[in-house]
Amino acid sequence: MATHLAPEIATFVRVIDLGSFASVADERGLTSSGISRTVSRLEASLGFKLLHRSTRRLTLTPEGEVFLRHARNILAMLEAARSDISKETEFARGHLKINSGSAFAHHKLAPILPTFNEVYPDITVEVSIDDRRVDPFAEHSDITIRVGALTDSDLVAVRLGTVSRVIAASPAYLKKHGQPTSAADLLSHNCLLLRGFPHQSVWPFRENGELIDIEVAGTFTSDSAEMLLQAAIAGLGIVRLGDFLGEEALKSGKLFPILRASHIENAQAITALMPPGRQSLPRVRAMLDFLKAKT
Repeated sequence: MATHLAPEIATFVRVIDLGSFASVADERGLTSSGISRTVSRLEASLGFKLLHRSTRRLTLTPEGEVFLRHARNILAMLEAARSDISKETEFARGHLKINSGSAFAHHKLAPILPTFNEVYPDITVEVSIDDRRVDPFAEHSDITIRVGALTDSDLVAVRLGTVSRVIAASPAYLKKHGQPTSAADLLSHNCLLLRGFPHQSVWPFRENGELIDIEVAGTFTSDSAEMLLQAAIAGLGIVRLGDFLGEEALKSGKLFPILRASHIENAQAITALMPPGRQSLPRVRAMLDFLKAKT
């Protein structure tokens, strides 16, 4: 069914991406009614409605929402198969959608994108930034980059590298509030926390051969790791962050590392997650190989 209906499936997905029959018609030089009939043929072949149509907008039916996820995977696998069969995998081209947390996006991904663009000028890149856990299927991402432990899922996971944690504060904050000399001292300090990740408020240490977990607190939280970095630089409090996120601030002296002797860095994996089939696409493979070499 996938091969026979590939044009109809591609049209349906494009209608969802652009939001209307008219937009797809303009893109392809066709009529809105022609695009509508193409989707209707797909619905007839499947035996269920994909879209609710009204004069004002299109909305997915419950069946359409389920089918959309599979439709994207079908198109991705067909594209990968065509590339393999035609032996054109070395010609990476097309549009690549990446979702990443703010820390990796700003401090790892952005600096290397110019070089990637020089090497692969036929790949256009779209980056969305979100420090929440997101559904790559719902976000329509080719690659979703995340740090830390992974939950069981149907996604394909490729390890890109590792990140360690560092605890730091600005010289101005430490001058005003004093520098902690033990893990317990943190309980009397203002600690900056990432909202939505409760486990990150528990900071691990080893003192006198004993493992200690300190649950810190403070007056400021954010759903952006980049925001926490800037708040720490501004002197708002003490932060625990990924080493690559704080690297520039630590080198420049804007932040000062503390409790290095006892803090447990907890190295964690940086992972690229992809819907099945995406990892075979030339444009995705090109980015994965590039990230592994640079991360």
